[in-house]
Amino acid sequence: MLSKDSKIYVAGHNGLVGSAIWNNLKSRGYTNLVGRSHRELDLTDQVAVKKFFDEERPDAVVLAAAFVGGIMANSLYRADFIMMNMKIQCNVISEAYAHGVKKLLFLGSTCIYPKNAPQPMKEDCLLTSPLEYTNEEYAIAKIAGLKMCESYNLQYGTNYIAVMPTNLYGPNDNFHLENSHVMPAMMRKVYLAKLINDGNWDAIRKDLAIRPVGANIKENGEVVRYVIDGGSDEAAILKVLAFYGIENNKVTLWGTGTPLREFLWSEDMADASVHVLLNVDFKDIIGIEKYSSVHYGTKADGAVDRNHSTGRGGAIPALGEIRNCHINVGTGKELTIRELSELVVKAVGFTGEVLFDSSKPDGTMRKLIDVSKLHSLGWTHKVEIEEGVSRLFEWYRDSIR
Repeated sequence: MLSKDSKIYVAGHNGLVGSAIWNNLKSRGYTNLVGRSHRELDLTDQVAVKKFFDEERPDAVVLAAAFVGGIMANSLYRADFIMMNMKIQCNVISEAYAHGVKKLLFLGSTCIYPKNAPQPMKEDCLLTSPLEYTNEEYAIAKIAGLKMCESYNLQYGTNYIAVMPTNLYGPNDNFHLENSHVMPAMMRKVYLAKLINDGNWDAIRKDLAIRPVGANIKENGEVVRYVIDGGSDEAAILKVLAFYGIENNKVTLWGTGTPLREFLWSEDMADASVHVLLNVDFKDIIGIEKYSSVHYGTKADGAVDRNHSTGRGGAIPALGEIRNCHINVGTGKELTIRELSELVVKAVGFTGEVLFDSSKPDGTMRKLIDVSKLHSLGWTHKVEIEEGVSRLFEWYRDSIR
């Protein structure tokens, strides 16, 4: 059990989920928190990560850092998505073990599940059929991460827990059009289309000053790179925004609008994560009390043998195979992308036209998760989607004022 004085390292503490976890821990009285920005600590640098753990010696780790993006980013940067995430995970998890971290919480994603998995998706459907192609590399990296946690627990008796959140949204979300997820991208597109119609160029320029937009646009047979910010001329701004389907009182979104998606407010995800970090152990997940007696073996000279343990789950044949020990985190509720767009339109106060480009990919058609394991461990969500969309737009609008 972690005490209020325990030093907790939150990797990715400036991100959507990491910042919410940081604030949740503080609100519970856990103030001995450690965080590093990407500029201060590159988690893909093995030497730098080892140096950080040598110096800080955290009691617990929350691994919320990741290289993320939506369908477009996943399609364009496939090598980056698998390599960057694998490096981050391998470096942090291996150093956590080497430095005797008591508890580690790894955050993955429900994109780990097969494209055609039975709905709602239980944890046990992992690796039962092919993944969705558009985010295969990211999914494989996250599967490797949860398997690292599971395998360290079984081999070394560690207490590393993996949670798989559904689509997240909330304060500090990523609204950059090139690599954001569906809800913030949709919200920004709708708002900018409204501002164009309103002739509110002051607000448009403030938005672009905070979040510049780049696009590779084909002109006269050649690809030209455009980057617009608050100081760009109106013609360039309109050209690049049109590339992303943002026009005067009209927005064009990718796909057919028919895929179903589940969304979880990021602060709910943070609360679930901290609940698991503080109250759930590996033995609770696999339901085997014998696992609580895990201890390391000894060498002939009486020294501790960290390469072998006795009593660990994987070493007891009678217990059978132990796998899929991760925990789904979500609401267990879903809506179509078109229905989501209607909620966004309402929140923004948009009176224009929303179109769907069916020539663009939809991604997985349905991604509803089964959250019964999470409920059995004592946690359920609080923020419903209608309230969450309104709260996200308020945050986004305030961020550019």
